[in-house]
Amino acid sequence: MTDVVIIGGGIVGLATALQLKQQRPALKVILIEKEPAVARHQTGHNSGVIHSGLYYKPGSLKATNCIRGYQMLIDFCNAEGIPYDLCGKIVVATKQEEVPQLNILYDRGQLNGLTGLKKLSVAEMREIEPHVNGVQGMFVPQTGIIDYKQVSEKYAEKFQALGGEIRLAERVEQVTPGTSLSIVVTNKSRYETKLVVNCAGLYSDKIAQLTQPVNVRIVPFRGEYFKLRPEKEYLVKNLIYPVPDPNFPFLGVHFTRMVHGGVEAGPNAVLAFQREGYAKSDINLKELFETLTWPGFQKVAAKYWETGLGEMYRSFSKSAFTKALQGLIPEIHESDLEPGGAGVRAQACDRTGGLLDDFAILETDKAINVVNAPSPAATSSLSIGKTVSEKVLARF
Repeated sequence: MTDVVIIGGGIVGLATALQLKQQRPALKVILIEKEPAVARHQTGHNSGVIHSGLYYKPGSLKATNCIRGYQMLIDFCNAEGIPYDLCGKIVVATKQEEVPQLNILYDRGQLNGLTGLKKLSVAEMREIEPHVNGVQGMFVPQTGIIDYKQVSEKYAEKFQALGGEIRLAERVEQVTPGTSLSIVVTNKSRYETKLVVNCAGLYSDKIAQLTQPVNVRIVPFRGEYFKLRPEKEYLVKNLIYPVPDPNFPFLGVHFTRMVHGGVEAGPNAVLAFQREGYAKSDINLKELFETLTWPGFQKVAAKYWETGLGEMYRSFSKSAFTKALQGLIPEIHESDLEPGGAGVRAQACDRTGGLLDDFAILETDKAINVVNAPSPAATSSLSIGKTVSEKVLARF
């Protein structure tokens, strides 16, 4: 028997586990992860950006957790000797009609407490990024780069040092809520627990459904990257982002210098044909059928079909992907790009076709389900972990 079972060994599950043991050392906490190591999916496939909190609606869970989590992450890395680089980024309006949205972002950043934001003329942009193209820009000094897999491994190490247990290569097959204890059954074992905490990322809706009725589904979107060839890395000094489409929950293709070297270009955002489908050829027919028949996804597809087709086209056409990147850096050529990695974003979609923008946490007497924690969840991880752990501790 245990006090808390946490399902999911990504950065949010690990941060929650660590926060729980730090705040209540006597609590017996077991974390279950289906892979043979932690941080194998969203955490281990992201672009390694420390997000500032610029984009998020003031007062939302995303905004409050990103701002608080940002500082908690920096403090943690300083204390543990984990390398990072607060290099800053520029957000670029490539055409005049994007300037109003850039101004909205500037105002939102100030409302979220960001200091040092600076609007940039074309000449000022090129002082920071000499090869960039645009009509106006903004410098965001708080943005940085890091290795979130390394951060996650440190969370795991510290959690275990405090007496927490991590069970790897165990897949949760059933959760049965009871009156006093819940039963969690895996492919290897059976646990009796007072509380289940679901941080299962790409499968968070599936786990949540075992504990309560859930009106959202995870729709997996794959983001594919190219890398700049080493001899072309001089074109990007740090991070260059476009002004995002306010109606679509993705930031658009951008350039990211990586903390271990190299420059990534991307990602696009295409429907993945399985939840952990990192390659175009990865298809799980059952999962794909579940996605395509979800009424919410059908409404999303009807609303965004044109955008979706453009993303798909870029997925299969390197020249189209290059053209999108040339909006920010005209000097980029198709031959400058070589294949990079890919990640899959767990995007919650409700029955009405709403793509949940904010973090979402659902609760019952016996379970706490984190059902939507997309970017900036890695930056926000310690803050989300604190939020969830406070909900847990209120019950003990």
